[in-house]
Amino acid sequence: MSEKKIKVGIIGATGYAGQELARLLYTHPNAEVVWYGSRSYVNAPYSSVYGNMRDLADDNCKDDDIAALAEEADVIFTATPQGYLAGVLTEDVLSKAKVIDLSADFRLKDVSVYEKWYKIEHKSPNFLEEAVYGLCEVNREDIKKARLLANPGCFTTCSIESLYPLVKEHAIDPDTIIVDAKSGTSGAGRGAKTANLYCEVNESIKAYAVASHRHTPEIEEQLGYAYHAGDAEALAQPGGSPILINFTPHLVPMNRGILATCYAKLAEGMDAEKIAEIYNKYYGNEPFIRLLGEGGVPETRWVEGSNFLDIGFVIDERTGRIIVMGALDNMVKGAAGQAVQNMNLMFGLEETTGLLFPPVFP
Repeated sequence: MSEKKIKVGIIGATGYAGQELARLLYTHPNAEVVWYGSRSYVNAPYSSVYGNMRDLADDNCKDDDIAALAEEADVIFTATPQGYLAGVLTEDVLSKAKVIDLSADFRLKDVSVYEKWYKIEHKSPNFLEEAVYGLCEVNREDIKKARLLANPGCFTTCSIESLYPLVKEHAIDPDTIIVDAKSGTSGAGRGAKTANLYCEVNESIKAYAVASHRHTPEIEEQLGYAYHAGDAEALAQPGGSPILINFTPHLVPMNRGILATCYAKLAEGMDAEKIAEIYNKYYGNEPFIRLLGEGGVPETRWVEGSNFLDIGFVIDERTGRIIVMGALDNMVKGAAGQAVQNMNLMFGLEETTGLLFPPVFP
């Protein structure tokens, strides 16, 4: 790789995930942001929107013209609402720049599932087949060859990676999976919403989108790929053969963080030693997954501001179930950090470049 820096454009740069991308890329040794795209703040200095970037990123915001951006950038990050990228993506754009999308537009392979859960028409299903699901620890080799990358979300990253090794090795019964997840309020985005006001969130916790959260089919699809790996018939249909889970998200009064507590029935003959061996097999050499082992209880405070995912588990001998816990920062490993990790892979860089910093505490 030459010393020439990767030219980066961000559309949606003034949302929370877009700002986190700008923050991480500012210190990335192999990248420079050439376009801060924001429909709401065109011509305003970027640092006037986010004062933490004062004297660091004082470029004026530009619009969201992806065709023009493709002429200037090597890679485009779209930190935009669902439907934006699917509505503007063209072969011409992809022939000029790689695209990493932080929305759900290209995460689900079955267009009918996307339209059912997101309640919008998919405008470019012709790109679904080639889009690579950007879970680095699972799809690393495909990511290296991708030009269109579907960056997973925060709930999905935490839930899928916490369970993936156990599902892949058939160490649990997939029909018994329950995911109970908690999120900080930044996961809801920067838009003004009554439900996210300080007085509505502070000193409270609530479940929402019960039995209907739109990240559910994404978790089911990816765990289905793991469980049915090697079964050509099961994987032949769009979206493979997904498994069914119960997924319940909760909103908690903190800025950042995801904690997913996952329950499942253990397969016959499984014990703590075998479970630990399975996790070590899949994640023992992963730079951003920290295994806490049997009895380990992850906490969001120990991953805040970092690209780490902490995983621990407890076996309940009384019920024959396992409780797996995963914690990550929804803005970093759950969004922008994972997107940068994907960029590193797509451009042949060391995967950890610009991301090996410890969590922030207190």
